[in-house]
Amino acid sequence: MTKIALIGPNGRMGRFVEGLLEGREELEIVARIGRSDDLASSLNGAQVGLDLTVAGLGADHARTLLDHGVRPLIGTSGVDPAEDAPLDALARSKGLGGLIVPNFCLGVWLQQRLALDATRFLKSVEIVEEHYSGKVDAPSGTAKDTAAQLEQALGRQPGSLGVHAVRVDGLYSNQQIIFGGTGEVLRLTHQTFGLEAFGSGILASLGYVAQAQGVARGVGHAFEWSAARG
Repeated sequence: MTKIALIGPNGRMGRFVEGLLEGREELEIVARIGRSDDLASSLNGAQVGLDLTVAGLGADHARTLLDHGVRPLIGTSGVDPAEDAPLDALARSKGLGGLIVPNFCLGVWLQQRLALDATRFLKSVEIVEEHYSGKVDAPSGTAKDTAAQLEQALGRQPGSLGVHAVRVDGLYSNQQIIFGGTGEVLRLTHQTFGLEAFGSGILASLGYVAQAQGVARGVGHAFEWSAARG
């Protein structure tokens, strides 16, 4: 059984994870750590820390978890890619692993893979991401991650790719990657309609992190690991 510290249990994602893990014999929530709790002293023997807090706290929480022998699964936005290498080194020095996940959706990961393949042939591209009006960060962590991957594939400077954030009532979580060619446009669109879209990625990531060595970025590591297990 993997013992989990749920960091951010009172938000939408935290409440969803409570229901997702209910009745699963291989996964147990042993700590529920809220905003007013001290992270380091509240882990209660957890092996994995699933961080679903607000944008910007993920890297600090990952370091605290690793320092206390807990494997971080960071599902909150705002972990700068520059933090990946130091976190990876820290984890390996302690014989631990972890994962930074800008988005848990299988569809987003597949969308990104298709977009990276398209950059071989189409060089004009921008991103439009849409979320509900109450989302704090804009652009989203998913859009920033997608842009960074595309910029690297295209050999562009970080931050050079156009990302457009839409925040209006009624939207949930959508991302469109738009490629332009000669006389044609390719649109890769991903839409979500509920938190259920994140369930398979969360479960795969919890399994992956429990045995990982070093800290990686992206839910694809978890899906690939899960597929290899059959």
